[in-house]
Amino acid sequence: MAKVYNFSAGPAVLPHAVLAEAQSELLDWHGSGMSVMEMSHRGKEFMEIIHDAEHDLRELMHIPAGYKVLFLQGGASLQFAMVPLNLLGDKDSVDIVNTGHWSKLAIKETKRYAKVNVAASSEDRNFSYIPEESSWQRDPNAAYLHYTSNETIGGLQFPYIPSEQHGVPLVCDMSSDFLSREIDVSRFGMIYAGAQKNIGPSGLTVLVIREDLLGKARADIPTMLNYQVHADADSMYNTPGTYPIYIAGLVFKWLKEQGGVKGIATRNEEKAGLLYHVIDSSGGFYSTHIEQPFRSKMNVVFKLKEEALDEIFLLEARKNGLAQLKGHRAVGGMRASIYNAMPIEGVKSLVNFMQDFARQYG
Repeated sequence: MAKVYNFSAGPAVLPHAVLAEAQSELLDWHGSGMSVMEMSHRGKEFMEIIHDAEHDLRELMHIPAGYKVLFLQGGASLQFAMVPLNLLGDKDSVDIVNTGHWSKLAIKETKRYAKVNVAASSEDRNFSYIPEESSWQRDPNAAYLHYTSNETIGGLQFPYIPSEQHGVPLVCDMSSDFLSREIDVSRFGMIYAGAQKNIGPSGLTVLVIREDLLGKARADIPTMLNYQVHADADSMYNTPGTYPIYIAGLVFKWLKEQGGVKGIATRNEEKAGLLYHVIDSSGGFYSTHIEQPFRSKMNVVFKLKEEALDEIFLLEARKNGLAQLKGHRAVGGMRASIYNAMPIEGVKSLVNFMQDFARQYG
């Protein structure tokens, strides 16, 4: 089998060690005689799996007491509706920071249930920056402030955690940079993330929510959308995504072996630095419109000097074992997603290819 470095934005590359372990346990998990896909979600075997996964996640993120960890289904996009349905309480307005595609979808969905105050937006410069926090226009009566820490499609990332003001809790969509760098969980009311980038396969969404924010759901909310219901049942109200949770647990253990979040963050900085260096030193052959302080460490989005070269670039990259580099249709160009599981060797291979390609077609 030819070696391929997979730069897909999601579902994305998983650690080779995790895939190998899952393969070895596929037919028989720990001598149980069952695959994880076959076992009861309420049996002692799976209860061990989900409890270990939560324990390791709490350790990796230093999650303090007073926070619930939930393993849910529906993808992060479902949270665009679940968050307002659960967190509005007696409020009727929400602050949202608009920094790109996923922020806009959150705004659109939230408007179905609440008044949305766009506290800040970078759309005026094609989502190339994040407005200075001092310029944000916040509503002191908002139920919460929502932001997307990393815009997967545009390649824009918050380099900081916004401040909490007026007692309004922070809610963050961390789908594409979850566990990629150290954060202070205590500064958030809630964090959520789809699994298919830094956690595991698609079909799982992880939530970390402060317990005082539970119990505020609308009276007419569907049972399956109520955070309190899932928290009371320890994510077992219904049959959860057992196999994605199992893989996530393996990823958490792998991450601990890499030096935890601190260790992987150092590696992520190095990987991103290599790619941005080749872009910046290409004499304009490659370019990115994202302003330097806000460049994503997870999704490096760039364009070639001539759009006519795009297909040639992609074809030759694939021949060199570099897959899934095509940018999202909304922005075009190229996108190299370099999540935690992307080895530095993959990034070095891409950098060497990009330099050779620029010399040949520049």
